[in-house]
Amino acid sequence: MPSPAQAGSAQVAALQVGLRAVGVSPGPVDGITGPRTRAAVRRLQARRHLAVDGVAGPQTRRALGRRGRPSLGSRPLRSGLTGWDVAALQFLLNGRGYEPSGFDGAFGPNTLDAVQRFQGAAGLSVDGIAGPATLAALRNRSLTATSAPDGAVAFLRPVSGAIGDGFGYPGGRKHTGLDFPAASGTPIGAAGRGIVGFAGWNSGGYGNLVVVRHRLGYETWYAHMSRIAVSVGQSVAGGSVLGWVGSTGRSTGPHVHFEVRLFGTPIDPVPRLLNAVSASVGGARGGAGRGGAERAGGKPRTGGAR
Repeated sequence: MPSPAQAGSAQVAALQVGLRAVGVSPGPVDGITGPRTRAAVRRLQARRHLAVDGVAGPQTRRALGRRGRPSLGSRPLRSGLTGWDVAALQFLLNGRGYEPSGFDGAFGPNTLDAVQRFQGAAGLSVDGIAGPATLAALRNRSLTATSAPDGAVAFLRPVSGAIGDGFGYPGGRKHTGLDFPAASGTPIGAAGRGIVGFAGWNSGGYGNLVVVRHRLGYETWYAHMSRIAVSVGQSVAGGSVLGWVGSTGRSTGPHVHFEVRLFGTPIDPVPRLLNAVSASVGGARGGAGRGGAERAGGKPRTGGAR
């Protein structure tokens, strides 16, 4: 069975964005033509006195107005544009791990940021314009930004214990990191030396989140904390306590959702994960320490943690 990302179509996603924009909800934007999407097409067709067949042909796309045109690849995409092709671009970016902060068919600052991050990771000219080369790279699933600049980058585990859900599509749902089940209040250690780039609440599902920026374009993310022990701009070393295990955000129980990102793209942490857990996180549990600071420093734009 194909994964959701493989099964989803950018064209269908653009249709779903257009349907939502004209007030006939197709359900989630997942790029899959299911019963809800077909029902939404039929509602639009009936409203516009078109043949009600549930097929989004040329007349139905014209009924979507500016959200029904133009087709992806018909023009270079840049800031300020709106349309079907922009929505399709956003879906492609999302599928490669470069979240544009939702699908709305409008090329705004978040989409620009996602395009630039992808271009940089793919070795393209970072001009923020999604032309033929950028679209071809997005469609090329064999092209990844997960190869490391050197072979020496490795990370400590944030807590001791076995890994629960892994990276990829466990249970058919996209999962951008590793889950480490642990008791509430267990201290969470930094995976390596770096600078805290974000420490606060993330409304996209991560709950209390800390992001540490490391060298060579790497970041580590630590989600669902009960409380946070660091603040933005703080230098940390491997094992420095970042906070304590909780179940905040989109979570079904106490655990650490741990991500490794390279130039903004989530990568599988396992090949770079050491067996070691720093001794500094093996001590007593608690919810105090450095005042439980929760200051944001540039909101991470990605949701969907579990």
